[in-house]
Amino acid sequence: MTTQHLNKNIDILSLIIKTLPEKPGIYQYFDDKGAIIYIGKAKNLKKRVSSYFMKTHDMNNRIKVLVKKISDIKFIVVDTEMDALLLENNLIKKYQPRYNVLLKDDKTYPWICIKNEVFPRIFSTRTRLKDGSEYFGPYASLKTMNTILGLIHQLYPLRTCKHLLSSENIAAKKFKVCLNYHIGKCKGPCEGFQKRIDYDSDIDSIRNIIKGHTGSVIAKLKEQMMGYADKMEFEKAQLLKEKIEIIKKHQSKSTVVSPVINNIDVFSIVSDEKAAFVNFLKVVNGAIIQSDTMELKKKLDESDSKLLTLAITELRRKYNSDSTEIIVPIELDITETSLLNIAIPQIGDKKHLLDLSEKNAKYFRLDKQKRRELIDPERHSKRILNTLKKDLRMSVIPERIECFDNSNFQGDYPVAAMVQFRKAKPYKKEYRHYNIKTVVGPDDYASMEEVIYRRYKRLLEENLPLPQLIVVDGGKGQLGSALKSLEKLNLRSVISIIGIAKRLEEIYFPGDSIPLYLDKTSESLKLIQHLRDEAHRFGITHHRNKRDKGTLKTELTSIKGIGLKTANELLQKFRSIKRIKEVMPDDLAKEIGNAKAQIVFDYFQKKRNE
Repeated sequence: MTTQHLNKNIDILSLIIKTLPEKPGIYQYFDDKGAIIYIGKAKNLKKRVSSYFMKTHDMNNRIKVLVKKISDIKFIVVDTEMDALLLENNLIKKYQPRYNVLLKDDKTYPWICIKNEVFPRIFSTRTRLKDGSEYFGPYASLKTMNTILGLIHQLYPLRTCKHLLSSENIAAKKFKVCLNYHIGKCKGPCEGFQKRIDYDSDIDSIRNIIKGHTGSVIAKLKEQMMGYADKMEFEKAQLLKEKIEIIKKHQSKSTVVSPVINNIDVFSIVSDEKAAFVNFLKVVNGAIIQSDTMELKKKLDESDSKLLTLAITELRRKYNSDSTEIIVPIELDITETSLLNIAIPQIGDKKHLLDLSEKNAKYFRLDKQKRRELIDPERHSKRILNTLKKDLRMSVIPERIECFDNSNFQGDYPVAAMVQFRKAKPYKKEYRHYNIKTVVGPDDYASMEEVIYRRYKRLLEENLPLPQLIVVDGGKGQLGSALKSLEKLNLRSVISIIGIAKRLEEIYFPGDSIPLYLDKTSESLKLIQHLRDEAHRFGITHHRNKRDKGTLKTELTSIKGIGLKTANELLQKFRSIKRIKEVMPDDLAKEIGNAKAQIVFDYFQKKRNE
């Protein structure tokens, strides 16, 4: 039994699945009442969610019941699989979905603790105490956490004992150094062998390493290394160099949790001409516990600031948020801010959360666009073609576009290719190859003139539809040559034509010496580039085939009495002309007979003697 028959909403869900990103994140399944019934993590959201609905193997009864109850799917994108695991853990603890209890065990992940004490210890723990200590994590992978702890202890000798190392106790010599001191794993602060200021400096560096802020640590070590080198203490300098290399190989950070962030709302906005998309992340006790994205339709070309302000009000009301701090990317259109602390972070953990929120807003917009395209495939094409019409100042929508590209090899084997797009998509039935007939030598301009003339003379003779737009791969020279042919055929005012130059992607118009530079991200430029690249790909294939045949012809078929078929048989057997030259007549005869074998052998023998 396939899962496709288990859910009455499969048509709607299939549409959602097709638009899911192939990124790490978490997915949430909702029932018909809007309640979360399952939360899962994924390295690839699209593949993981698809597996519930597309697999044909037997499923256990619990998964069958789960799939049957799914009415909607939502997702949150993160940077890494580990972040997905942590976010899944946070959300499961908050919502406790019914089927997560049935399908998997919940657990608490470990943290790295910098203990609140004189000469702080650093260790892992699964219990967070409100004693002023610093906690970093949680870590979904014990291996990752242990690697970080190992790196720390490798770089910095720290104490592991639980003694109360107050200045009074140290002065009273209450403690003695242990084995760790003698083997170099501790510098003996218990007997005053290490100053507190030096120990705290190491703790600051360790704190930065855990957060992933290694630049300042490396800079500090480099300064110390150069100091030792200046003093000719090269062994100490080498040890610091090795520490720097170890730190460079390690980087640890998480955008999902932060131990210093508590009860804040994060908002981001992405917008276009017609709508804006605002993402909301709720962070409590350093962990994301809620996420939502809403779409706002523009009516009067409202600013992002105004739209974001409206969305914040609505989302905070919807989720009953009492947070007194919000993080946003821009200044808000709001005058009364006494009750709110509004931050626009530029660096640090809060900026990471803002970036994550923006990423989810962008994926939500992309998801909506993909769904619209799947429901109405022509809508996407119409939008692109209308934009192209506007950008190229055309009077009609270019539903049929043809693009030309020339190729030659050191002046030999000149060919051309034409591809046709209909409704902004390749229409391969109308792709054409052309062998250049009237041009001698490498002359791209004359070749373009010939091919354009041949193509549209034939369309006119056969009374076939003409394109609304011609794209020529090249600058003003190729465009001018193409125009000559259109003028000969009285098509100059009938078909729009442009040239695209590769270097800076300039768009050239007839009679205009100043090119048009379209935005690098515009759909118009991407469509024109797609046409150009497709014509080049299609043309280069034909060119290579012709060049290979031409090379074969000049090497073997120039021998009187040896044709293309015989040359092919020899190359298939001996693989190269060089090997054929070295083969004796008897071996050649086994492939092409005695008479032709002798002709080939005598020819190359004569060439060697010349």
